[in-house]
Amino acid sequence: MPTTAWPANRCHVCTRDPNWGTPGNDQVHAWTLVTSQALDTAWRIAKGSVMLAVSFLVAALCYFKRLHLYLGRRLKWWIGYLQRKFKRNLSVEAEVDLLSYCAREWKGETPRAKLMRKAYEELFWRRRIKCVRQVKRDNYDALRSVLFQIFSQGLSFPSWMKEKDIVKLPEKLLFSQGCNWIQQYSFGPEKYTGSNVFGKLRKCVELLKTQWTEFSGIKDYHKRGSMCNILFSNAILEYKLYEALKFIMLYQVTEVYEQMKTKKVIPSLFRLLFSRETSSDPLSFMMNHLNSVGDTCGLEQIDMFILGYSLEVKIKVFRLFKFNSRDFEVCYPEEPLREWPEISLLTENDRHYHIPVF
Repeated sequence: MPTTAWPANRCHVCTRDPNWGTPGNDQVHAWTLVTSQALDTAWRIAKGSVMLAVSFLVAALCYFKRLHLYLGRRLKWWIGYLQRKFKRNLSVEAEVDLLSYCAREWKGETPRAKLMRKAYEELFWRRRIKCVRQVKRDNYDALRSVLFQIFSQGLSFPSWMKEKDIVKLPEKLLFSQGCNWIQQYSFGPEKYTGSNVFGKLRKCVELLKTQWTEFSGIKDYHKRGSMCNILFSNAILEYKLYEALKFIMLYQVTEVYEQMKTKKVIPSLFRLLFSRETSSDPLSFMMNHLNSVGDTCGLEQIDMFILGYSLEVKIKVFRLFKFNSRDFEVCYPEEPLREWPEISLLTENDRHYHIPVF
């Protein structure tokens, strides 16, 4: 029986995929390739969009952070501005503990700091001064310290003011005593006011009379304190009151000078005043001393004497830099003519004054 011959590639053909090379298989392969490419493209697009969105979000966050910081700074500035605008700027501050104030102001071991601490301890333990009211540091602070206590204590008018209408005193100096030089009176930083000086002085003295009358008529201590806080937070009204006090001092100097010319006995403090070349008469006193008060300087010791005499108050001053000397405690005037009410001040340098509270 003849033997059937098999092709040489029989094994190779039998092992191949029977669907190889068919049209259906090619289509599947093509769709797979297209789908893969589409997914790859979609991923790249999505990845780019996500990165762009993240970058935009980061930029937006940075922008809003900077905006928040900017708005925060502006808001803080406006809050501070409004607080400064509407907050009462008290020129006489509230009471603070005396020793706490001393510890804050006089640190260190310098000889002056040690002296001041001992002086404050003397006031606290032996003079029974427990608190202090800080007074605004300017060239009116002596006048401010005195007037604040007169009003807060409800003291009455000096006896001579009860007998005269002090509002008419500026005209009285001009027309009755011929003091036409008063036109050179300076209102603190205002160097010269000319013929308008009488109207301005009259308004200042009228304000002093009105306020003094009102405060002296209030019997309640706390109400007077509240009204003082209102008055001494109004700089415009304050300065008018201080200029009125300056004029009252000038008027008294002029009155005593006229008495001296008629050989009348005058208080020793005025003899000392007129013995100086710079204040030998009322005009030189005004030009060389009084006009500078509130502008370039405050009250000198001789001025404190005149102030106490004019207002009929005994001004006791604790001069801390004179601790352990006879000048540690002084009074202006030294010998009051009668039982005048007493008010107290403290100073560390004879230039700026604060108010002690017993």
